[in-house]
Amino acid sequence: MTYQHIEVKPISGALGAEIAGVDLSQDIGNAVFSEVQQALHENLVIFFRDQELTPEQHKDFGRRFGTLNIHPQYVPLDGHPEILPILKEPEDTLNIGDVWHTDVSFLEQPSMGSILYAHEVPDAGGDTMFANQYLAYETLSDGMREMLDDMTAVHSDRILSNPASAKNRNDGRSTVIKEDAMTEEEITNEHPVVRTHVDTGRKSLYVNDPFTVRFSGMTEEESQPLLQFLYAHATRPEFTCRFRWEKKSVAFWDNRCTQHYALNDYQGQRRSMHRVTVNGERPI
Repeated sequence: MTYQHIEVKPISGALGAEIAGVDLSQDIGNAVFSEVQQALHENLVIFFRDQELTPEQHKDFGRRFGTLNIHPQYVPLDGHPEILPILKEPEDTLNIGDVWHTDVSFLEQPSMGSILYAHEVPDAGGDTMFANQYLAYETLSDGMREMLDDMTAVHSDRILSNPASAKNRNDGRSTVIKEDAMTEEEITNEHPVVRTHVDTGRKSLYVNDPFTVRFSGMTEEESQPLLQFLYAHATRPEFTCRFRWEKKSVAFWDNRCTQHYALNDYQGQRRSMHRVTVNGERPI
């Protein structure tokens, strides 16, 4: 696509592009919105630098793409239930998102996308990596694709809702799970192992380590060998890009065709972000 209102500069061969010429604090208008949306579809994750966003402006930008998710487990930003603070204090040893995953895939209608805004970043470290799940699917053998095309898998929030697991996750983290979310009641839903993007029509691999627990009709033990292969395959280096954060940067990724990983390599430094998540559709 030829862009008339924005500048799009890819940052890797697999996915990711920096976008210039957009002030996200303003009403961007339909023409700019259309190009931003197209850039997201073409690049899977897009980045904006030097943005000045209030919480309301952050939410307003997210609402251009759909309704906003209120996370069922994590404590939200005070006064803004749609904003999840992604915070690591200098004394924290752990961060959230420190495993390859796609956001809230355990929901019946998982996230369409997530919009992360940097308020404070470490001097070095704290990058986020992204992986192209179109490529993960397309580079599988014909036989593997044919088998996976007809399979579904069970996604669960157990690592967040199980009391023992949730309390363990809260130790060493400033982004914490709510006490009333620590129940024995799992949120589980079945989704296709290969989903078709409703906007691009492309197929992508849709399993991820923290939330996909087994294939439908199989036990967890039976499912693990193939799942572990797919997790490793999905995040091969040639499918990835790496974003180096700066204060006031924004990353917007499509959860339907990417995974991401937040690196925890900045001990003793503060990293503060706000995340808005846009609701999506049931995978097909």
